[in-house]
Amino acid sequence: MHYLFIRLLTVCLCSVAITGCNNNSSNTSSNSIQPSPPSSLSGIDFNNLDSSVRLEDDFYSFVNGKWLKNTEIQADKASWSAGAELAQNSINQLHGIISSLIIQNNIANNSNEQKIAYLYNSYMDTSKIDSLGIGPILPELASVDAITDISQIPDIIARLNRIGVSAPYDTIIDLDQKDSSKVVVYIQQNGLGLPDRDYYLNTLDKNLLDVKTKYQQYIVDMLTLASKDIPQIDASQDAINIVNLETALAQIQWTNVENRDANKTYNKLSSNALNQLMPDYNWDLYLLKTRLNDKITYLIVRQPSYLQGLNEIIKQTPLSTWKSYFRWKIINNFAPLLSKEYVDKNFAFYGTTLGGNKENTPRWRRALAFVESSIGFGLGKLYVNQYFPEQNKAKVEAIVNNLKTEFNQSIDGLDWMGENTKKEAKKKLVTMISKIGYPDKWLDYSKLTVKPDDLVGNMVNSTLFESDRNINKLGKPVDKTEWQLTPQTVNAYYNPMGNEVVFPAVMLQPPYFDVNASLAANYGAIGAVIGHELSHAFDDQGSQFDENGNLNNWWTDEDKKRFQEKTAQLVRQYNAYSPLPGYYVNGELTLGENIADNSGFAIAFKAYHLALNGVTPPMINNFSGDQLFYISFAQMWRYKARDPQIIQSLKTNVHSPAIFRTNGVISNQGDFYNLFHVEPGDKMYIAPTERVKLW
Repeated sequence: MHYLFIRLLTVCLCSVAITGCNNNSSNTSSNSIQPSPPSSLSGIDFNNLDSSVRLEDDFYSFVNGKWLKNTEIQADKASWSAGAELAQNSINQLHGIISSLIIQNNIANNSNEQKIAYLYNSYMDTSKIDSLGIGPILPELASVDAITDISQIPDIIARLNRIGVSAPYDTIIDLDQKDSSKVVVYIQQNGLGLPDRDYYLNTLDKNLLDVKTKYQQYIVDMLTLASKDIPQIDASQDAINIVNLETALAQIQWTNVENRDANKTYNKLSSNALNQLMPDYNWDLYLLKTRLNDKITYLIVRQPSYLQGLNEIIKQTPLSTWKSYFRWKIINNFAPLLSKEYVDKNFAFYGTTLGGNKENTPRWRRALAFVESSIGFGLGKLYVNQYFPEQNKAKVEAIVNNLKTEFNQSIDGLDWMGENTKKEAKKKLVTMISKIGYPDKWLDYSKLTVKPDDLVGNMVNSTLFESDRNINKLGKPVDKTEWQLTPQTVNAYYNPMGNEVVFPAVMLQPPYFDVNASLAANYGAIGAVIGHELSHAFDDQGSQFDENGNLNNWWTDEDKKRFQEKTAQLVRQYNAYSPLPGYYVNGELTLGENIADNSGFAIAFKAYHLALNGVTPPMINNFSGDQLFYISFAQMWRYKARDPQIIQSLKTNVHSPAIFRTNGVISNQGDFYNLFHVEPGDKMYIAPTERVKLW
């Protein structure tokens, strides 16, 4: 099940940072704190501190400067970070698990272990894959060729949605935002081959124009290759038609900022009303082919005007163009699973042009990712059994409880929230569910069919398995124990419709958490992560959901106005941040994450002091415990990215670049100025009246 409104703290993939910092001055002020030789007892890597950078001007680069200078982004990566380091460690552990499975001869038939081995081997059998060429997807392409009338388009889109291929719209099964006791179907816009509508519509940005031109050439190259087996392809003309069609779709799509509006994107319709929205489109056929027809009483349409526009585009676009478009979507989607020439061309565009990667990820790591996407919780169970100490779970539970305690106390002191709203906020906090480590019950994969020598077939089967699993939730009680991330996923989330925070096992280890590290290190890292996710319950979107997970206003008008005044100030602050010349953070797009970053840090700092229980920790390397908390937080966000990745993230990512997730946050904290002697004239200085304090 895909949760539409989960706020993800994606530590390595959804954060963006500049590849360096503008301030390389070697001058330091008289009150600058100088690092001493490293200590192994604190949980802080002091080797990364760069005394040539004034922390008063750029705290992020002071803490991470040597790491930024000495770290090279791997050739097969668009970025590198603390989260990537953790992910790489877990990948090696998972690879070890799989390697031991594929050499065993006594694995039980139809067991998760057998399926993991089969999935991995099917991906690694390059001799067979290369010999098949485009052959494995010819049956799917034949279904497109069989179209004789535009009225059959719903049938094709239904199939593509079922097997995970991009189409002009997608259906997602999720909790009803206004009645979280029910599982419903959402319909949302989709169908572009580039990351965002701006890549099609922004004619002033040379970088985006260049990408669009290269995308069209990429289509030509791929279709030329495919035309050896599919003679009806006219690569050059088809590419023109496909890009023009996707541009038309981009023109009617909602922006990422609009899509953040929970109320605007909640449009409850009956299937009859859906037909009225698109009178020339056979929704009954689509619902029949997706097996949804007898399982729904209503649907939620996220972008009604998009569907209205799509109705006209379908009518006005020749059938031949639609067939070229669907054919392309299938080829492009399955390209990474086909023979080497398809894999290489696909990587050259999506890996190099869009991400800046110099090399493709090693085959074994792609095979591992394939296993994860197909049977993730089956692999996760093996991972937890071997690599997750139960003591980590108990320690993190204590941190979560301390943060909740401080959240509860902080509510009393809020100057922007009245008594009635405070009462409701506390109710939401006390009912919030915390999930730590791994699920109480594991997903049953017994109905997943896997073969040792059918890569594309395994991909289709695993996608259909997930599709059927979600469809079967319709009309049944909600399973509140379900997890949306596997235990080995470097991520965490708050789900407003479940009013729950989730912290997978892999996050509960260095560099985010270490049972042997100081309280300052743990609360500055995993504590801030936990605080971030808890804060999403009260950000500009999460705050619209009540304690039961329903989209329901529990604010007074006066309190909401005061809250919006503070968040508007935060938007202005982040709008001014620029990671690359000519490119700025979108303060509206990133607002929810910026609220969570700032609030989570403030609450984690208070919880740290609660955990100290009145004891003053010893100085370590000339830093106090409070200072180490700040350093730990900044160290957690160390990150480098290639320019194309930065641009893409600025367009699509709801998180701000990592340097601003650090400097932007701590410059709003009053304690920062006293702890590090930051004064007017320093670049990190923000006047007290301009600092945004939410919690």
